[in-house]
Amino acid sequence: MKRESLRYPPGVMRKQVFAIVAFAGLIAAPVFAQQSSKMTPEETEVWQPVPPIVTPGATDADPPSDAIVLFDGKDESQWVSAQDHTPAAWVVHDGILTVNKKAGNIETRRTFEDYQLHVEFQIPADITGSGQARGNSGVFLASTGPGDDGYELQVLDSYNNTTYVNGQAASIYKQSPPLVNPARKPGEWQSYDVIWTAPRFNPDGSLKSPAYVTAFFNGVLVQNHFQLQGQTLYIGKPFYKAYDRAPIKLQAHGDASQPISFRNIWVRELK
Repeated sequence: MKRESLRYPPGVMRKQVFAIVAFAGLIAAPVFAQQSSKMTPEETEVWQPVPPIVTPGATDADPPSDAIVLFDGKDESQWVSAQDHTPAAWVVHDGILTVNKKAGNIETRRTFEDYQLHVEFQIPADITGSGQARGNSGVFLASTGPGDDGYELQVLDSYNNTTYVNGQAASIYKQSPPLVNPARKPGEWQSYDVIWTAPRFNPDGSLKSPAYVTAFFNGVLVQNHFQLQGQTLYIGKPFYKAYDRAPIKLQAHGDASQPISFRNIWVRELK
């Protein structure tokens, strides 16, 4: 059978097709409008389940009513040595927690999966050094074991301090530089607010879904739902290693001759 379209001059069939599509659209629009007009407002209202009530803190930095307070300025009861799980031995004074390099890293007694974290830190006003040797520490969003690197949100003095950008303050160490640098001067208190989505693994240990992090540094967005490539390694390419739940770890960096301090640390588990 001959194609009927060959009887038309070039371009005529295309115009007819466009006209048919346009006409169909004009017909469909009133149909959809009629369907919507037959609905009531109540048909698109959701009433259950009702979100639980959470009482906010006195300020946005204070823990809400459903938060787990990890440090309230009084003691280290929520923390242990990351190396051997003996009681933490950093220095608690004047409502703050200061790194004790000899005691090593500390981590939470509890383990977590997905969460919202608030932590405040202070670089010493008289800090010296440069680059990575200037106020270095870290918030490990998942501490997966003494021999593992885990997943680190870098702590560093990044106020007029030059270093590699994926190692400056608020970087996901060696993976993602911060979007901007809102660091305050040494001696001033600074804050991280973090949303952590932990990675998930299949029964055979293979990766099911990667980790994501959103972070605010001094109230400014610096990591926007960044997808991690694996653990934050000092040397080498990142990779995932299966784990279930993990503590949050604070780092006592090896060159911390002028140790930094922390305060007002709390976490909300997300389900």
